[in-house]
Amino acid sequence: MAAAASTPQGVTERRGIPAASFVEDVESYLRQAGLDVNSGLAFLQERLQQYKIVEMKLLAQQRDLQAKIPDIEKCLDIVASLHVKKTLGETLTADFELSEGIYSRARIEDTDSVCLWLGANIMLEYSCDEANALLKKNLENAKASLEVLVADLQFLRDQQTITQVTIARVFNWDVHQRRSKQATKET
Repeated sequence: MAAAASTPQGVTERRGIPAASFVEDVESYLRQAGLDVNSGLAFLQERLQQYKIVEMKLLAQQRDLQAKIPDIEKCLDIVASLHVKKTLGETLTADFELSEGIYSRARIEDTDSVCLWLGANIMLEYSCDEANALLKKNLENAKASLEVLVADLQFLRDQQTITQVTIARVFNWDVHQRRSKQATKET
């Protein structure tokens, strides 16, 4: 058997995440890498830990995006409500939070603009149409980012599985080699 360092579809990395190699022949793999069994296992364990750290970061980003998408959708609904009320000539009564646990009621009459928080304590005033366009664009970007993140997480989980299998194969190969040497010594 040749030392195979094959990966699915020949992918070597995805967005900076290195692809794990499935090892067909452990002996050739260790010889080509210039490692003994313990060094090889240590390298693979370290790689597995790196994958887990990256996974934690990606999961945190996924949680942030999953929280952000409903907020953007809610803002879009509010802008649409303002636009509908304006076209009907009605006033909108809204309760809004001033600080934690403190609310105020406001009557919003004919309005042509809204203010949006952009982050980093920055708020800008937009016309309703501009705000609607910006929020739709942000929603599309957030959903696209979430899709890429989910794909990255799936790739990462595949790499973790391949690395865990490789660790098991190297360990089992080492056990087999030790037993063979011990059986040879006993005879």
